[in-house]
Amino acid sequence: MATAHPAPAAPHPATASGATLAVLKSETRLFLREPGSLFWIVIFPTVLLTILGLVPSFREHDDGLGGRRVIDLYVPVAVLLALIMSGLQAMPPVLTGYRERGILRRMSTTPVRPSALLGAQIALHGAACLVSALLVTVVGRIAFGVRLPGQALGYLLALLLAVACVLALGSLICALSRTTKIAATVGSVVYFSMMFTAGVWVPVQAMPDALRRIVQVTPFGAASQALDQAARGDWPGWAYLGAVAAWTAVAAWVANRTFRWQ
Repeated sequence: MATAHPAPAAPHPATASGATLAVLKSETRLFLREPGSLFWIVIFPTVLLTILGLVPSFREHDDGLGGRRVIDLYVPVAVLLALIMSGLQAMPPVLTGYRERGILRRMSTTPVRPSALLGAQIALHGAACLVSALLVTVVGRIAFGVRLPGQALGYLLALLLAVACVLALGSLICALSRTTKIAATVGSVVYFSMMFTAGVWVPVQAMPDALRRIVQVTPFGAASQALDQAARGDWPGWAYLGAVAAWTAVAAWVANRTFRWQ
């Protein structure tokens, strides 16, 4: 007569929380040991803003931009660039690599659930986005006299929605990519598309009307407009906030439905 093997006991909550914290600490150390990722996420957007700020014409007020300067428009753009770097370029290959090497599958037999690793990566890349946004804002203010956001609460809301959106999109890329090469390729295609819609090459406000209307329904086109409105002192348009939230919800739902631990 066959003997039934008992199912593995569920880990004690204290054990599970301690293991999750250990994973977060370990992933933090690994993340800080990647100078390339840290540079592109935290430093590069500020470097780009500084280079643009050194162009004399970008510091001159333009009647076509409502009396604002080009450098004023590029602070929110640089903030979004950091988000795009983090969520679409840095995070997907890491998570896909863990799955490809069987790390997530092996973790399922330990007190640490694979979701703890996923949560740690999302938390780290989200924190890096916020640090970069703060650095861009400070340098823009001190070096080029860019005003601080006139509607601080609205700016923070738009920023947090944009962070959630890019992390959801990054998770979706990871969910749909079977290998790190595929994740890197898909991430690069989405990355350059989102850079354009965020206004990295041409600010959304300076785009032709027809193109601007199209861009404004994309996640980072809408986020760029919301941040710009808050920077001017207005509450971000609910249409823009709603667009970012809708992209976030859809990407997160699809990623959750399609993500595989092995």
